[in-house]
Formats: sequence, C-alpha cells, structure tokens
Amino acid sequence: MSFERALRCRECGREYELKPIFSCEFCFGPLEVAYDYDGIREAISTDSIERGPASLWRYAPLLPVDPQYKVDIGTGFTPLIRADRLAKRLGLDTLWLKNDTTNPTWSFKDRVVSMAIARARQFGFTAMACASTGNLANSVSAHSAAAGMEAFVFIPNDLEIGKVIGSAIYAPTLVMVEGNYDDVNRLCTELAGSRPWAFVNINVRPFYAEGSRTLSFEVAEQLGWRTPAHCVAPMASGSLFTKIWKGFQELHKVGLLADEPRIRMSGAQAAGCSPISTAFAQGTLNFVPQKPNTIARSLAIGNPADGYYALKVMEETGGGAEMATDEEIVEGIKLLAETEGIFAETAGGVTIACLQKLVASGAIRRDEETVAFITGGGLKTIEAVEGKLIEPVRVPANAEAFDAALAARQARLVGVGGA
Repeated sequence: MSFERALRCRECGREYELKPIFSCEFCFGPLEVAYDYDGIREAISTDSIERGPASLWRYAPLLPVDPQYKVDIGTGFTPLIRADRLAKRLGLDTLWLKNDTTNPTWSFKDRVVSMAIARARQFGFTAMACASTGNLANSVSAHSAAAGMEAFVFIPNDLEIGKVIGSAIYAPTLVMVEGNYDDVNRLCTELAGSRPWAFVNINVRPFYAEGSRTLSFEVAEQLGWRTPAHCVAPMASGSLFTKIWKGFQELHKVGLLADEPRIRMSGAQAAGCSPISTAFAQGTLNFVPQKPNTIARSLAIGNPADGYYALKVMEETGGGAEMATDEEIVEGIKLLAETEGIFAETAGGVTIACLQKLVASGAIRRDEETVAFITGGGLKTIEAVEGKLIEPVRVPANAEAFDAALAARQARLVGVGGA
C-alpha cells in the first residue's frame, strides 16, 4: 500500500492526478507529491521501521510508489558517523557525517533513482532516461540494468572519466553532449515531449525528488528519533537541500518525532557555480544563473530548478550558505579523508570546505550538533586530487634504503610545515 494522494503545485496549490507530469498547467509552477499523512500515521511506527529491511525501503509508507514495483539494489540506510577528529579540527563539539558514499553506485542519487524507476514501472514505461552531471547517469544505468529496462543517459562531454565509465559499464545508450549540464538538460527537456521514456529529472521528477527525503528519515532514526541542531548539505539544483528539510517535517506530521524540528539548514556550493549561495550573500531570494567553472562538476548547475525554494528554506530555518574555491574543495576532500577515513568526491570537498567556513564565521556555533551530508565517493573524481597529494616513498627492496628514504621524507615534511 502507498499513500501518495495527488500532485500539487508548489506555487498555486492546484492538484493533479498522479501522472508523469512535472509542471502546473495554470501557473507553470513545479509539482510535488502530496500525501495522506493520516493514513501514513496509521501504517507506520518506529517499531515497524526498525523491523524493516536495512535499506530505504524500511520507510515504504512514506515513499511515493507502490513497493511492488521497486528495483532494490540495496540503496539507503547508510552510516551516520560521529566525526570527533574532524569536529576538533573545525571547532565543533558534536559533528556527524551522513556517509552516502556507501550506496550501490557510490552516491545519494541511488535514493532518487529508486523512486523514479519504481514509479516509471508503475506508469508502464519500459525505458529510462536522464540529464546528468555524472552520478545520476551512473545510478540510472545501474537500476535500469537491474530492471531489464533500456536506458538513455545524457551527460556533458567533459565529464570525469570515472563517471563516464561508471555509466558505460552497465551498457546504456550513453550520449555525450557538447556543452554544460544546462545544455544537456535543455536537450532532454525537448526530447521528453516526443519520446516514450521516463526522464527521471523531467517527466517523473516529482517522484524522483522525493527520494532525498530518506536521508532525513535515516538521520532521525540513527539519532534515536530526534533531530540535530544544524544540517549542511551540498546544493546543485537545490532539490536535495529542500527535501532534507521536508523529510524532517514529515516525520513530525506522522508522529515519528515527538517535537517539531528546529533545525537550521545551511547550503554549500562551489564558488565557480554558486547562484544560490551568491543570492543568499546578497540577501535576495532571486538568484542569477551562472555559467559553471568549477572542478565540482556534480554541483555545476548554473540555473538551479529549486534555487528559490532552497533560499526560502534558509530564510525559514535561520540557516545560511557558503561557497568554496577549487583549491578549498581539494583541501576539504583531503581534510575529510585524513581525519575520518572517508574519500569523497568534489561535492564532499565543497561540503567540508563550506562547513569549515560556516563554523569559522560563527554561522554555526560550537555547541550546535551538526550533520554534514557527504553525497558521493571520491574514486569518481580522482582528477581533482591527482598531483596534489604527498608522493609515495620509492625505495629498493632493502631496509637501509627504506630508512634513508623515510628520514629524508620526514625532513621534507618538517621543512614544509616549518615554512
């Protein structure tokens, strides 16, 4: 049983049948799923969740699909790690990392694709498609392979090789488009009107986007059915950011959280593609689209579909936003790896670098229990750190050579530290 009731316009509130549509016919506002929260309240409890599978499907009554159509490759219920070493370096008392690098295709996109493909099958589609900066292409390719469905994935032609191979291995129709993500998205929007495919971030976008809410569900459960004081998440389209906040609110609506959430939400962007963070810094809810120029390609969406709504969440919760340069992104990746043993892609470097800035500026207080969302694995973007790490020690196979080389290396490191 599922409890999605209708599609509702986020602007004018008009409701539509549950169909593969994504915008309001009256005001052209975006549609999102409306639920029967009373029905969910009757169907779910902390006990029923804890008895469920160790995946996002443990929250089935809160999801916008009939579970019989699911394609389950083991997504969700990823670790929430207490990051004491990183917290000490940043100046926080309590820091948690939601580590979505452990998902099947090593990013949070497995969450949203789980919703999109289940709903596509429910609608009767036999082929999946997407516009992607890489992670989504990987996930759509993998899920489609598991479901025995055709997949058409469209990506920019300058994508990191790890993400290209991470899609190609599943044998989709992989299309490299000349241009950036916004060019890819325009092409897919045009194609969506004439192809019988489920475009996960176009005609089934209202259902797709709901998958990000499962991050909130898991964090609350892993904290013992309570919420943190502050959350920091990366922003590309802004959808992930807004859905994390929505998920916490919904848990209270259905009785799984005793207290109404009082979470401050802060967003992280790369300086080379920061329309949302720039608008926040300027004190406006109206962002100006930008042409991306950053190593954080997974966040390189210059015209974010949910940018306005992300800014509204910041305003509503008293949160904030920051941006990180390419150099700071690399340092963020290294800091996370060196302190907590997590190798994140560039989006993770953005999150850590911006978290560091938010703490340093006082936007996050030392005593605020904070959760940072690490959304993708670093082996996808090794180009970002290549040539910027400590070189290996190279020695002949004897102990004397090793001792001499090790002493020389330690002397060099002391010299660098002293400088």
